[in-house]
Amino acid sequence: MLPPVFDFLDGPVRQLVTQVYEAVGYLGVALWVAIESVIIPIPSELILPFAGFLVGEGMAIEPLTGAPWNLALVVLAGTIGATVGGLIAYAIGYWGGRPVLERWGRFLGIQPADLDRTEAFFARHGVAASFLGRMVPVVRSLVSFSAGVGRMPLLPFTVFTFLGSLPWTLLLVVVGVQLGANWDAVGGTLRRFESAILGILALAVVAFLWVRVARPRLRGSGSGG
Repeated sequence: MLPPVFDFLDGPVRQLVTQVYEAVGYLGVALWVAIESVIIPIPSELILPFAGFLVGEGMAIEPLTGAPWNLALVVLAGTIGATVGGLIAYAIGYWGGRPVLERWGRFLGIQPADLDRTEAFFARHGVAASFLGRMVPVVRSLVSFSAGVGRMPLLPFTVFTFLGSLPWTLLLVVVGVQLGANWDAVGGTLRRFESAILGILALAVVAFLWVRVARPRLRGSGSGG
């Protein structure tokens, strides 16, 4: 979704999503979901519920097949897109995130032992984290990135990212089908939910930085005085 600071992009993004759907249909669904899954600020309520609306309308023609939009194919396209996006986030964590954190993480209070614990966590619980994390807005991208940092094996990550993306994709598409022309009403609910998650994550980051960075420095300066 778009955080409030990106609200001015809502209209242009809505228009662009529509144009892509009209041009490449199911491929556009997969593309937008993949982009949104790499935590790029695109409002999720504009992607899958809108595709669901096109399915429910019954008269909209999907350009690649020349047939009306199909529920199963929309869900499949969205799930594949979510999996591809998850793999991109995983690759960023695997090839970019870990080396950067190993070199510079100490400035954020992240120690090599923390990365080892992340790797141990995904060795034990990576399947559950990948499956369940895909159903939680915002968290789903962070889980994929963290799985890459934690060096989770690629095959189980891919399989359970796909399986975890399926119910979330199905839910949003079916909501769009049921709401019809009011499909974008789901945006308010998603926005509140995702804003709450962002708030919790922000507090967690602040708490982590306080415990790992600020408090030790204050103690050090106090003892030095």
